[in-house]
Amino acid sequence: MRRNGIRFAAISLALTLLLASCGNTQGTAQREEGEYQVIELTMAVNGTDTQIDARVADYFAELVEERSSGNVTVAVFPNDQLAGGNASRGIEMIASGSVDLAAYATCTLAVVDSQLPVATIPWIFDDYSQAREVIDSTGCEYYAQRLAAKNMTYLGSFHNGFRQLTNSKHEVTSPKDMENLKIRVPGSVVYMGFFRALGADPTSMNWSEVFTAIQQGTIDGQENGVSITSTSKMQEVQDYLTMWNYSYENDLFLANTQVWENLEDQTKELLQECATEACNWGRDTLEAEEQEILQEFEAAGMTITYLTDEEQAAFEEAISEFKNEMIAEFGPEACQAFGIVA
Repeated sequence: MRRNGIRFAAISLALTLLLASCGNTQGTAQREEGEYQVIELTMAVNGTDTQIDARVADYFAELVEERSSGNVTVAVFPNDQLAGGNASRGIEMIASGSVDLAAYATCTLAVVDSQLPVATIPWIFDDYSQAREVIDSTGCEYYAQRLAAKNMTYLGSFHNGFRQLTNSKHEVTSPKDMENLKIRVPGSVVYMGFFRALGADPTSMNWSEVFTAIQQGTIDGQENGVSITSTSKMQEVQDYLTMWNYSYENDLFLANTQVWENLEDQTKELLQECATEACNWGRDTLEAEEQEILQEFEAAGMTITYLTDEEQAAFEEAISEFKNEMIAEFGPEACQAFGIVA
């Protein structure tokens, strides 16, 4: 656990004694104008402390503490520590209010709403700029609406990254190269279906098991963003990386709705401002670091393959039927929010 600022227990005791001695329950009214309420919030993320979700959460916590002069603090818990490492349980905790704030990938949030990962449908965004524009215009409204029904308030979105492919067997430049490759994927309808459509053998397993599974030959490879591939040191056990941007994944920055509504307006404004800034910082950081990471991969001896337009078109053709099935499954409302057409 990493904590930012002073401990909540000490603050609570001090406030209790102060109010009791004064006999006044209107403590906030006596504060100087512009001073923030004293509160510590908890924030859960699924990634390790070096992954982008934890880094965004840490940056957010720093902004909040600095701009509230230490009155509002955020304790960040990476690795879903509060949920025993179980992301699904972590999402239950943010929905129930056991945790105040959180950031989770949309494919993980599918446990509460299967419509949330709509933007992971293969090859719907050309680049990060397009993804940002769509999500910040109509996509965010869709997320907010769906999350509100699950007792969560949407505060922002940041890149988890375009998903690429690594493997230990051979270079991948055509759909034929995918046949029978054992690839670890998250337990997502989109990801599982995508790799099956290419003739691969996808399997779902906990991310913590992937490195060892590759070492032991249980699986041949994995798919993930460049950043996570690096922080998980996949370059040490994988020889080939295919850059194909097959699916965009983002994390959603969330607050429990009851917790959010019980905050003072000034505090809510501060948290929203800092969440927006942290999300944009996370986006900029991930985009800037990807090229550096790829250079590190090459220096480590990894073969990096950039698909030509013709090669990419062959992959898109191979999964076109599956893609249309996903578009139909998510439905017109979800797809229109993200500019997805068959």
